[in-house]
Amino acid sequence: MAAVAENQGRVVVGVSGSLGSLAALRRAAAEARSSGRVLLAVLAWTPPGGETGYRRAPCPQLAKVWEDGAVQTLCTAFEEGLGGRPSDLRLQPLVVRAEAGRVLCELADRPDDLLVVGAGRRGALARLSHAGVSRHVLAHAGCPVLAVPPVELPKGVERALRRLDPADFLTAGQRTAGIGSGRESGRWSGRESGRESGRGSARSR
Repeated sequence: MAAVAENQGRVVVGVSGSLGSLAALRRAAAEARSSGRVLLAVLAWTPPGGETGYRRAPCPQLAKVWEDGAVQTLCTAFEEGLGGRPSDLRLQPLVVRAEAGRVLCELADRPDDLLVVGAGRRGALARLSHAGVSRHVLAHAGCPVLAVPPVELPKGVERALRRLDPADFLTAGQRTAGIGSGRESGRWSGRESGRESGRGSARSR
């Protein structure tokens, strides 16, 4: 890959584990690959009930459980969306305890950055759940924003696909050879930025 100037923009993508965010992750990876830019994959989370509820009854042990869950969600998103952590990209995964819309705009703070988000589904409930993040991003982003719609699947197919294991796609010969017998060794299992250290992980945005 050609050398990239240090001041070149990045591709910043919001990840939550939903089908919409997986589509956004794939598109962001393609954009980063074609332009030679860094891919910053961000999973933002807040405690169940929000920070106000957490301050009423703080529990660091629960916060750590939530944080670990968010880290695992991001790792799983790499597997489901990209087939594992791509070796041909300069990837910076980041799990941060913050409101998704706000932190995505803060991170994509360069005019030549590209902010990629999932557009969400078309149903009324889905529009409500994604409205806060998308509205904030569109109103406050200081860089171009690319909204990627999810792949439309027939009713019931999404649930069936979620139950599949990667080994289900192997041939008999590959199973005999032991391919796919375990998860990717040495995969990312923590935070790569100090700004979210000491924080927990829960409901991903």
